[in-house]
Amino acid sequence: MFDTTRRRMMGGALLGAGTVLGGLGLAARAQTLTTKGRILLDGYTDLPRGLIEAVNFPLIEAIHGRRSRRFAKGATIPDGPLAFTSRHDPAPLTDLEQMILLSSVAGNTGWLNLFAFNRNYAPKIPNYQGAAGGRTFPSSAGFHTSEIFFTDDNGTYFLPTRDMHPVTQGPETDLKAWVEAHRARIVKLSDQRLNLPREAAHMEMHNTWCANVPGSTLVIPVADVAQHMVLTLAYLVQNGACIYDDINGRPIPGMERFADLVAVDTPYPLSFVEQFALTETTVEIATSCYAGALMLQALGLGGWMYDGLNAFSVLGASGDPAVPGLGFHSFTIEGKPLPIVTGLPGVFEGHCPPHFPDMAAAVEAVVARKFGTGGPFNPATPGPYKETPTVRGAAAAMDARFVECVTTMADYIHATFGRFPATVPPIFALMYLQAHQLDTEFYDRHFAPGAYLRTHSEHDRNWA
Repeated sequence: MFDTTRRRMMGGALLGAGTVLGGLGLAARAQTLTTKGRILLDGYTDLPRGLIEAVNFPLIEAIHGRRSRRFAKGATIPDGPLAFTSRHDPAPLTDLEQMILLSSVAGNTGWLNLFAFNRNYAPKIPNYQGAAGGRTFPSSAGFHTSEIFFTDDNGTYFLPTRDMHPVTQGPETDLKAWVEAHRARIVKLSDQRLNLPREAAHMEMHNTWCANVPGSTLVIPVADVAQHMVLTLAYLVQNGACIYDDINGRPIPGMERFADLVAVDTPYPLSFVEQFALTETTVEIATSCYAGALMLQALGLGGWMYDGLNAFSVLGASGDPAVPGLGFHSFTIEGKPLPIVTGLPGVFEGHCPPHFPDMAAAVEAVVARKFGTGGPFNPATPGPYKETPTVRGAAAAMDARFVECVTTMADYIHATFGRFPATVPPIFALMYLQAHQLDTEFYDRHFAPGAYLRTHSEHDRNWA
């Protein structure tokens, strides 16, 4: 059996590095990190204790301690058994907290590993990936078709990282350099917080008291499902498959010309493939929020991931001029009840008309993303391999006939249905992540001990 001291130390190791390191001074703890850890903090001259705690915070505690903690400073629940009014004013995240969080949601974390082998293409390797850089969350086949937007008291912003290359290479990360590289990519879209009225048309009624409140940072991942669908069609063709129009019960005209490339006699249903693409993008944007939700625990912030906002209101397709959202372009088709959101011109454009003249141009853009400058299959793009140019240059080619095959299917979809994709949104938002300063007094009043973590209880002192 362990004696009391050993049990206490084991518990500290599992439930919080701060417990084990509590006897060390702040400078000593920072030095431990900067000399022995993978995260270097040397670039910070004024080092908040909260940052050291966050870097030390155990993953197992973040997973076990993750909860939706919705009561922010400045909040009020006016009635019911959990009624409470905060005695604090709303408080924004510190600049460093916000940047650590945003970089955790969608930051570049190094080079993406290419698919190593497919016996049907040996000695070539699969050409699935859309990006050369990896991020804090996974993406099906490495497509990486989503980006994030966010809003706070000072405005609304776009943070593009899907085609970002690593800041540094090697086993260690200079945290300040990493964070500042992401800060430099932020594009400010507006000086105002995103306007989402607290009404049933724009958000679920159980969120009206707590969502997008003053002081909070609301992170909004948005997926380019149109591009994901183009990449999916390319994936199918590389693996000898194609689609048919199961909605109208007919094959796609012209596909018989590509019988040497794809199995035209056993195609996949269009609706199934599109549902698959939408599901994959949903996983991508959800896991990006989950990465941020774990970071909330390490930073000692309140918040939660949720889908209780009207995506049309968020994107700008609610039909209410007073609720412009992010300003995305949308259109409607006669007889169809819902708007079709296609992209934010000049910022985040879906791979479909009207942002591309036709689907041929959209397909060519996807191929250029893969094989062009900075792409995952361009031999000049750096990477993680000892012989990176050789590995990147070994990808299966997408020649003119391959592109024509993919374009034939994409063109048919757009011409037949007046949109691309045919049955799922070209641009999609579902999951959101909110971060705010937690009012622990609410939890002390209404919850038994253990409703929040030590990082929450120590937050104000650690980030002062």
